[in-house]
Amino acid sequence: MVVGYHLIWTAYGWWLPNDLRGSSSHVIHQNIIAQLGELHFGRKRVQPASSQIRAFYAKAKNVLKFDLLKFTARDVTAISQAFASIIKRESYTCYACAIMPDHVHLVIRKHRHRAEDMIAHFQTESRNAVLQLNERDPLHPVWGGPGWKVYLEDQQDFERTIKYIENNPIKEDRPQQAFGFVTPYDGWMPGLVSRVRPEVRNRKQEVRG
Repeated sequence: MVVGYHLIWTAYGWWLPNDLRGSSSHVIHQNIIAQLGELHFGRKRVQPASSQIRAFYAKAKNVLKFDLLKFTARDVTAISQAFASIIKRESYTCYACAIMPDHVHLVIRKHRHRAEDMIAHFQTESRNAVLQLNERDPLHPVWGGPGWKVYLEDQQDFERTIKYIENNPIKEDRPQQAFGFVTPYDGWMPGLVSRVRPEVRNRKQEVRG
């Protein structure tokens, strides 16, 4: 039974169909991008070194129609405010969020909306927020595609994914992120009475403080 979603999508130009790490794409539609390398559907079992990935995107930026997009601190603030607006308006429950320079992670509890619809709402609102900063060509794409989802089926899935997302900035030597629209996970599952563990209760107090 699906109880939540791990939603992921990238900024424009990142995680191309022939990314060295593998991708969820079946086809490369642009010949100029196809010249960068072969497509590999699915995540590769053996992952390339970071230096290889950097070299791949150093080549990619020379063939893309627009510049590779990396979010600034102002962009992150605008995106987070757009996310907060969507979450409040649609009554989503968000258990984790990371807004990185080139991609986004969210954990959203099961809702009447499909995961694809959630991503579309988040992308539309945040794209408008970024463009309203007037720091880029208004024709420059903000997001790199429709993104993808991972189904979460139990408490362990929630806890493992939340921890992974919370550690995302730390792995890149960035401060841990805290957003007011994130609800600390309290063990919720459909039909169960949630019990707030002490460490979760403390985290709630830290966020509210």
